[in-house]
Amino acid sequence: MEHTRRPQRQRESNEFIFGIRAVIEAIRAGRDVESIYIQRGLAGPLILELKAMLKDTDIPVNHVPVEKLNRMTQKNHQGAIAVISPITYQRVEDIIPVIYERGETPLILVLDGVTDVRNMGAIARTAACAGVHAIVVPVKNSAQINADAIKTSAGALFSIPVCRHHNLHKTALFLQECGLQIVACTEKTDDLIYAPDYTLPTAIVMGAEDEGISNEIMRMANHLAKIPMVGDISSLNVSVSAGVILYEAIRQRIR
Repeated sequence: MEHTRRPQRQRESNEFIFGIRAVIEAIRAGRDVESIYIQRGLAGPLILELKAMLKDTDIPVNHVPVEKLNRMTQKNHQGAIAVISPITYQRVEDIIPVIYERGETPLILVLDGVTDVRNMGAIARTAACAGVHAIVVPVKNSAQINADAIKTSAGALFSIPVCRHHNLHKTALFLQECGLQIVACTEKTDDLIYAPDYTLPTAIVMGAEDEGISNEIMRMANHLAKIPMVGDISSLNVSVSAGVILYEAIRQRIR
């Protein structure tokens, strides 16, 4: 399957922009911002302008002590630092119609609370090899796309679309409305990953290793599916689990 993507500017690591006015201008110019750090308790017209602008974006905002900013840089940050992403985030609403227009069957991977950057990179590498059309992540509680993630992905994060959304539950509902079944990979079921028909348009949801998939998504999923475990260890790393279920989907699709 051919990925639906926009051209990406490939960079080895994240860039930083310092200063409130510089951050405002970066957002206004449409730069791909990974996250923003703002000093706690900061006041003034410029910071109010920045906060007002951020309300209309999907950019994660972290309010931190000034010591955190000082550790990030010794430059005059004025209480605001923007981390520029090495990738261009996309919208799954723009991607799904193109997949159907190409006559392809959508295969989307949703990561609910996967925060480890190396897991993110490993999952992206497997997803790209398996022909996944896009990876969907939440704005908050998700791994940052940084140099470690890019390296672990073997560059796959430059080729596979990554879509960042505020509300994964609403995004999952949108996918269902577009004809995709939601398959939640979880241990809280007796059904195995071999039961769903992955030849249908599908979104596979993987959760964090400690907390799993959110209850909202679990309740609305079309299928709950678990990977069978027969040894003494009762769980797999999330990147390994993603590979197992993705390749069951590919096995069915090439059969």
